[in-house]
Amino acid sequence: MPARTTRLSVNLNKVALLRNSRTIGIPSVTRCAHICLQAGAHGITVHPRPDARHIRAQDVLDLAELRKGYSGAELNIEGNPFHQLLPLARQARPEQCTLVPDEEGAFTSDHGWDLAKDGARLAPVIEELRALGIRVSLFMDPIAAAMERARALGADRIELYTESYGRAFGGAEQGIELARFAAAAAAAHAAGLGVNAGHDLNRSNLPAFLAVVPDVLEVSIGHALTADALELGLAAAVKAYLQALVSGAKGLAP
Repeated sequence: MPARTTRLSVNLNKVALLRNSRTIGIPSVTRCAHICLQAGAHGITVHPRPDARHIRAQDVLDLAELRKGYSGAELNIEGNPFHQLLPLARQARPEQCTLVPDEEGAFTSDHGWDLAKDGARLAPVIEELRALGIRVSLFMDPIAAAMERARALGADRIELYTESYGRAFGGAEQGIELARFAAAAAAAHAAGLGVNAGHDLNRSNLPAFLAVVPDVLEVSIGHALTADALELGLAAAVKAYLQALVSGAKGLAP
């Protein structure tokens, strides 16, 4: 049986950040989402923050409407559930919410959940989202022992926070990091969780990651793909990442 190809969800935060640097509405977040989906991306990810420095609430609602025109396309809303995320989820009804423990004003997401500390607060949030028909993914560090607790809270998936792998790629620590992520993914699967991944993944390091870490269902990529789009064009960048996913599924590392 051929290996399953991981799905690509394009994060549009950096597109929104560029748009917000002026007041004339370009580049259009929805237009860029349309280009990505037409080019073959499987979904769109947004991570609204309380300061609205990039994605705004109206963007989320516009993207929720846009994705209805693409059969099988998914909207993934990321963010801290205690920072006004739930009202947006109730309105937009995305296919997936990825719950991330970032603080207000955080430069970027930089750690996964400590479920021993935050599990009691997360449980009712997860319950409500699932009651709305929204798949719930928890942003997690690659700690195999934490996966049973994530499942016990009711999560459907976890998203592995891959920044440490991105830093190690190409160096002496790459193999060690890959082993950590593979063990965490295996523990998640054993607990009955689906596995997503994201943060500092790019065209170069994706194939090696997916060749070793088993059965990753989805990667969400924004910063690197947006940077590549400046050189390649947005549609071509999406297609290049789709090819990287295929290479990873075949076990082909650069």
